[in-house]
Amino acid sequence: MSTELEDNNVLKLSKTEAKELLQKWREENARHSEQVRDIWMNIDFGGSLGDEKWQVLEQVCVAAIDLHDNELIKECLQQLDNKFPNSCRVKRLKIMAKLELRERFEDALQMYDQMIAKDESNSLLYKRKIAILLAERRVAEAIKELCDYLKKFMNDTEAWLQLSDLYIEEQEYSRAAFCVEELILANPHNHLYHERYAAIQYTINTAESLELSRSYFSQALRLNPNNLRALYGLLLSANSVAALPKTTSQKKRENLRLANWASTQIQKLYREGSDDESRINAMEGMLANLQITPNST
Repeated sequence: MSTELEDNNVLKLSKTEAKELLQKWREENARHSEQVRDIWMNIDFGGSLGDEKWQVLEQVCVAAIDLHDNELIKECLQQLDNKFPNSCRVKRLKIMAKLELRERFEDALQMYDQMIAKDESNSLLYKRKIAILLAERRVAEAIKELCDYLKKFMNDTEAWLQLSDLYIEEQEYSRAAFCVEELILANPHNHLYHERYAAIQYTINTAESLELSRSYFSQALRLNPNNLRALYGLLLSANSVAALPKTTSQKKRENLRLANWASTQIQKLYREGSDDESRINAMEGMLANLQITPNST
């Protein structure tokens, strides 16, 4: 049964669909706070949730915190506290509701440090610290915390992506590339990781990095031939390599052929996906302005 919302109307969902959708969002670490609250307020689950009720209540509590819904926060915390009076997870929610929500960030950080000292394996506590530092735009400290976190939880792909984003924001592209290398090692068949690595290398913009960029855009396309961003990336990186002063004539021809192939594939995808001739003509004009040499040999 589909768990996708139509027109964002949660009132159309059955109990089973709503339950599945909430579970899907938990698994994806997706907040969707307004929709989570609407589901909770409008769908009477009765006893259908079973023990899953407590996970849902925690999810609803986080949504209520995001929305500054004090009544719902109080309701969720009361039920959770009654069920799990000494729970670390409930204590974390209380800190979020009573300290973070009121922007008492230093107090919250101190509380999390105390909790981490008692339970160093609790990844959620580290993530709350990082979230606070980012909320205050203390990027350098957030990067340090993320690096320390990844020494303990190396398999957290979400954290590697976040660290990569922060390094890009700080224009530390070589370090951002290292983060994505770790992701590729963990999942070499994910075309988005190859595309991301290629884009970073293209931004670094040295002769070596441009060659790497072209290679990784090519690999992204082997994994997903319909990746339009990778096609554009291959077009640009191959043209850039061809334009390098030290590129040999043979290598220049090879890269121009590769760029022309990417251009052809882009046009093909646009024509398959759109009947808007003006849009197609605009795209073809843009490609022409890149001054690709046709049928270079």
